[in-house]
Amino acid sequence: MAKIGNAGGRGKGDASAAMARAVRRTPVVTLSDTEARVDMAAMRGHRLARVRAQLRKANVGAAVLLDPINIRYATGSRNHSVFVTHFPSRYLFLPAEGPVILFEGKDYVHVAGGLETINEVRPLVPLSFFFNGQRHDEQIRNWTKQIADLAKKHGGGSLRLAIDKCDAPMALGLEARGVKTVSGQSFLERARAIKSPEEIECMNYSIAVAEVGMARMKAALEPGLTENQLWSVLYGTNIEMGGEWIDARLLSAGDRANPWQQEASDRLIRAQELVAFDTDMVGPLGYCADISRTYFCGPGKPSRAQKDHYKLAYEEIGHNMALVRAGLSFRDFVKKSFRTPKKYHATRYPFIAHGIGMCDEWPGIYPWQDFDAFGYDGTLEENMTLCIESYVGEEGGDIGVKLERQVLVTKSGCVPLDKFPFEDELLA
Repeated sequence: MAKIGNAGGRGKGDASAAMARAVRRTPVVTLSDTEARVDMAAMRGHRLARVRAQLRKANVGAAVLLDPINIRYATGSRNHSVFVTHFPSRYLFLPAEGPVILFEGKDYVHVAGGLETINEVRPLVPLSFFFNGQRHDEQIRNWTKQIADLAKKHGGGSLRLAIDKCDAPMALGLEARGVKTVSGQSFLERARAIKSPEEIECMNYSIAVAEVGMARMKAALEPGLTENQLWSVLYGTNIEMGGEWIDARLLSAGDRANPWQQEASDRLIRAQELVAFDTDMVGPLGYCADISRTYFCGPGKPSRAQKDHYKLAYEEIGHNMALVRAGLSFRDFVKKSFRTPKKYHATRYPFIAHGIGMCDEWPGIYPWQDFDAFGYDGTLEENMTLCIESYVGEEGGDIGVKLERQVLVTKSGCVPLDKFPFEDELLA
C-alpha cells in the first residue's frame, strides 16, 4: 500500500526560501510586536500583476469583473460576497494598464478604503432586476455606455474587453457600442493558478482552522447525532475563527455515503457506520480548505469491508500524489493514475485532482474513463495548488469512503498542506 507522505518533497533549491517558509508556516494574525505578519500588500500586488499579465498576453484592453471571488483576487476587496453572487451589486473595471476602478453601491463606497490596488471607487449602475424592476433595460443601457466609455479611454487602443459574468443584454449592448467582449473567466483562472508565498500562508491558516473543526467533529461523533448536527460543528468553527462560508454540505453517514454527493440531512448516525465529509470551506483570509476524511462511529470495530474500501481510497490518494510534479502533463498524469477495480468505476469521483485557491479552480483533471470525452491538455506548474481526490464505493453498495488532500506542486514532487491524520483503525 502506498504511504501518503511528502510524495517526493522539495529537492535542494527546489523552492524559494519564501515559499519553503510559507509551506511550513501557519501565521499568527492577531496584533503582536514580535511576530512577522503575512505581507498582504505583496500578495495583492502579485495577484493584480498576474491578471494584468494575462490580459496583455491576449491583447485584451481591460476586464470587467462581477464575480466576487475574482474581484477579491484582483484587489483584496470583499463586500457581501455571497449576496452578490445572485444579486450583482458591485463590479470592477481593470485595464491592462491604467486606473483600477471599483463600482459600489452608494452606502458601500467606503468599504474598499485604503487598498492600494484600487485607484478610484465610483457609484455603480444597478444591474439586477431586483433593484431595477421595469427600468432594467434603461439601466443596462446606462451600464454599457459607462463601460464602453472606460474601455475606449483606458483600453490602450484595444477594444477587446474580458467579462467574467454578464447577461446577454449586457454583452450585446457593449458589442453595439463597438466593444468586442470575450470570456473573462479563463484569464482569471489562469492568473489564480500560480500561488505566491503569501497565498500559501493564507491557505495554511484556513486549513488549520478547518482541521480544528475536523477534530471537534471527530470528538463529537457518537450514535444518535444527526448529520446536520455533526456538520454544524465544522461550520460553527469556521465562523467562530473568522472564516466566511462553506460551498456545500457534503457529509453523509452509512448507506447515504453511497453514492457520494448527498448533502447533510437529519438522518441519525448509527453505531459502526462510516461518516464521510468534504470541508469545501472558505476560511479566514478568503482561501479555501478543501479536505475530505471518513470517520468510523463507534462503539465497536470497523468491518473488513469498511477497511477494504478505506485502504483502497488511501492507496489511490498516495499513488496519485507520488506522480505530481511540475512539468507533468495532465494527460500523462491521468495515464499513470491509480486504477480501482471495475466494480467501483460507476460511482467514481468526477476528478482525480483539481486546482484550489480561493475556491475550486482550474484545472479540473478527469479520471482516465472520462478523459477522452471531457479532459483537456495542460501541464502542472510549480506553485500550483491541487486537491487530490478519491471516492470508493461499489455501485449499489452501502459503504462509501471519501478522502482528499490539499498539496503544493514543486519541481520534484508535491508537498501536503493539510496535516490531519488518517484513521489507524481503518488502515489496520
